[in-house]
Amino acid sequence: MTTAAMFNRQREQLRRDAILSATPAQLVTMLYDRLLLDLGRAETAQEGANWAVASENLLHAQAIIAELSASLNTTAWDGADNLLGIYNYVSSALVSANLHRNADRTREAIRLLQPLQQAWREAAAQLPAGTPMMASGGSLGIA
Repeated sequence: MTTAAMFNRQREQLRRDAILSATPAQLVTMLYDRLLLDLGRAETAQEGANWAVASENLLHAQAIIAELSASLNTTAWDGADNLLGIYNYVSSALVSANLHRNADRTREAIRLLQPLQQAWREAAAQLPAGTPMMASGGSLGIA
């Protein structure tokens, strides 16, 4: 095994360990971080007319949005339905961005999601380490 392959294997194991040991709040912030990373990569690829890379990143971003939507407990707090509406809108925007090769729709999704990313980071930072999930879907309204 080459040094690069060994390094990649160790890096992947560290990433898995971080995910498995993360609190629910940390998992949500990780999802948002990856979501915005994917969208930034997609936007760059769209601007360079690299449609295969753009599509790959947009599809991954759509999968993250689907996961965030599916794990959202809409009975946990009053704003959950509004957040679900944003997720649904962004999902449609990402499909459009991919189908029509429209970087403006990707940028729109980024503008909508960046404040949410920051809000989740701030919320996660305010929770004590290891805050357990509540039976009704979690302290952050996620399953």
